[in-house]
Amino acid sequence: MTAAHASAAPFEVDWEHAAAILPRYVEAGPRYTSYPTAPVWDAAYGAAAFREDLARLAERPGDPLSVYVHVPFCRSLCHFCACNRVITEKPELPARYLDAIAREVETVRSAAGVARPVSQLHWGGGTPTHLAPEQIERLFSAVTGAFPLAAGAECSIEVDPRVTTARQVETLAALGFTRISLGVQDFDPVVQKAIHRVQSVEQTAELVAGARAAGFHSVAFDLIYGLPYQSEASMQRTLDRVLGLAPDRVALYSYAHVTWVAKQQRGFERHDLPEPAAKLRILVDAIRRFLAAGYVYVGFDHFARPDDPLAAALAAGTLRRNFMGYTTQAGVDLVGFGPSAISELSGAYAQSARELGAWEAAVESGGLATIRGHRLDADDRRRAWVIARLLCQGALEPAEYAARFGEPFAERFAAELASLAPLERDGLVERGDGGRLALRPLGRLLARCVAMRFDAYLPAQQGGAQPLFSRTV
Repeated sequence: MTAAHASAAPFEVDWEHAAAILPRYVEAGPRYTSYPTAPVWDAAYGAAAFREDLARLAERPGDPLSVYVHVPFCRSLCHFCACNRVITEKPELPARYLDAIAREVETVRSAAGVARPVSQLHWGGGTPTHLAPEQIERLFSAVTGAFPLAAGAECSIEVDPRVTTARQVETLAALGFTRISLGVQDFDPVVQKAIHRVQSVEQTAELVAGARAAGFHSVAFDLIYGLPYQSEASMQRTLDRVLGLAPDRVALYSYAHVTWVAKQQRGFERHDLPEPAAKLRILVDAIRRFLAAGYVYVGFDHFARPDDPLAAALAAGTLRRNFMGYTTQAGVDLVGFGPSAISELSGAYAQSARELGAWEAAVESGGLATIRGHRLDADDRRRAWVIARLLCQGALEPAEYAARFGEPFAERFAAELASLAPLERDGLVERGDGGRLALRPLGRLLARCVAMRFDAYLPAQQGGAQPLFSRTV
């Protein structure tokens, strides 16, 4: 089975076996939106190093660029959320943010030395639609004035249906946004009250209808399983409503109880959360519902309709993964703007200051707010390639590795391959000659657990007093 065929094969799982196996693999681990993961990066990589790496963008001036913009503002605090956000209704904060990000964009453009065409633009948060329509236009102009959109560019945005107006949707559509992602989480009133996010089905449906009427050709929903007071029955009711609204993509995230990051989660007592066995049943039931409804399982916690570009990339073996999740943009440099934003350039990662004030001050004084980063060495590159193959193609061919790195895969990773023996017995992976490796359907559900075996930094990160990662399921 080739890499492309491994990920595109029918997703058929023995669910009784899965129910028995899943508890063994509930462990803390990275989501591998990068390798090495962010805890490895350090402050020795600062603004000067980032400028050097940005200058290399000019070596391939015609290559496309991916751009991420972090808009940190929210009107109220969702108690499940561990994202970088600023809760405010003060108009002066977004106004200052727009001034600072315009300076940051221009600094990056100057350091890059070239206006690379943008093939993918994504705004996340926070809540990007915290900005008024005229502020949305100003932010869009600042970014695309420095880095023009390529023909057919994918422009996407995350929104909160509770604060997003018809005028904002129309503004976004007029600017060229075609993909919209709605935070839903759960439609059950008891769960919504507990997580401080009361959002009706009607409110969500109205935004979906408005987005489609305005010309958005892709609507995605974010859901969370394992929330306080969530039950198998309540989640089934939520799924009924979600499937009735027919989103093009669905992200079904595991609730991450990370109280060392999100202090407001301390209000959730452990007995408020579903028992581990119930949480796993909620997950399995949801997966089965989406598969039965015709969605394709893309990977991790993502589903897409068969005609969606993500499903097509999965079938073709061209799916990729970066800080925005799964993407069809293969091998594209990513530049991030805004507080906490991450950039992924050829062989390097860089992250800006998380706190709004610190980010603004750094941008004002020097144009960049880089606080940490990492340049990949030879071993990082090998392992990053292996992990990406497993997470995106579901298989690894030793001949491809040898052609790329000039050495036998099975020799370099003998210990890691040996560590997969229990996973093979449990039906997660298939191993073959020369170290050939393919994920079985259950292994695709637990791809993080397979990838962790190839993470050279992970053993030193485990067992500390404070966890670094959320649980795998």
